[in-house]
Amino acid sequence: MIIIHNIHSYLAYFVLTILLITVINSFIGWFSNSHFSTKDLRISLFALILTHIQLLIGFILYFVSPHFSEWQKGLANVMGNSSLRLYLVEHPITNIFGVFLITIGWSLHKRQPLSNKRFLRIGLFYFLGLILFFFQIPWSKWA
Repeated sequence: MIIIHNIHSYLAYFVLTILLITVINSFIGWFSNSHFSTKDLRISLFALILTHIQLLIGFILYFVSPHFSEWQKGLANVMGNSSLRLYLVEHPITNIFGVFLITIGWSLHKRQPLSNKRFLRIGLFYFLGLILFFFQIPWSKWA
């Protein structure tokens, strides 16, 4: 459990970094009216893959966590405790939605024939996902 938690915590640094790089790259490409190149595709695809890996590790951590057994005591117990609510409800749901936004951005960019619109779709949706991740990181407990 400790190993999975450490992997999830340290991988988060890489996920946040690559998302930030992708967002900056996309907005630079959008503002400069650049051609969406293979480099841009690979950066955004790498960010997509890392966020999905982080999500899978998060699911594993969620179900093997000692917090998970608190669900047996009922919804009122979980929702009444701010720490349990963060780990069992707020953090997972917000981050799933963040990964969902990033996936939508990836899917929408593929349908755009114009580079400018590709950069905009990646930049906007990856940025929204990044913002959600930043707001749901338990900063006081983060390794």
